[in-house]
Amino acid sequence: MIARPKHPSARIIAALDLPDPARAAAMAAVLAADVGLLKVGLELFAAGGPAALAQVSALAPVFLDLKLHDIPNTVGCAVAALLPARPAMLTIHAVGGQAMLAAAREAAEQAGDARPMILAVTVLTSMDDRSLADIGVTGGMAAQVLRLARLALAAGADGLVCSPLEVAPLRQALGAGPYLVVPGVRPAGSAAGDQSRIATPREAVDAGADWIVLGRPITRAADPLAAARAVAAELT
Repeated sequence: MIARPKHPSARIIAALDLPDPARAAAMAAVLAADVGLLKVGLELFAAGGPAALAQVSALAPVFLDLKLHDIPNTVGCAVAALLPARPAMLTIHAVGGQAMLAAAREAAEQAGDARPMILAVTVLTSMDDRSLADIGVTGGMAAQVLRLARLALAAGADGLVCSPLEVAPLRQALGAGPYLVVPGVRPAGSAAGDQSRIATPREAVDAGADWIVLGRPITRAADPLAAARAVAAELT
């Protein structure tokens, strides 16, 4: 399983959220040496499938962000089917419950020492307290994230995906053990886009993030490599 990053650039996960597999592969080739991982998410996987995943994984470790959520047997089988691609990290929705998360971890164990890190997605960074209330979740964001975090870790998840705003409270409640992967990161001056809970790279890492996920601020920059290096410099 991948180790915690020791160098600033290794903390960066560059999100290849692109609809064109050829363009994503070209972007991956540009960025691979200057980031820790490359993210293959739902958009790229839907566009290019396992072939696109293989192209990216040949260049750098992959954060496979498919946010699996189904009955336990289906999720376990899906994880097992993804193991030949050797993703370094794999995301599962925590709201699927303990049995589903445990099935994902059990399936991942088939890969032995090469098993992917199982990361439980707490609450999407596009959501806020009002969004939670709309789906019947009361008590606020912080309480919901912590509730799901504890459930996921008890079920065998290695770490969590959370917004930058929940990093410090999770560290305070859960300590240094869980790995924290943090999207919703925007360099100062960048547009928030469809993210509701955001922070700068420096703020996220100072709060206790292990890895930070950046997509558009890097991939849509005039010079993506320079943008990635600027983030690493901010973390130095």
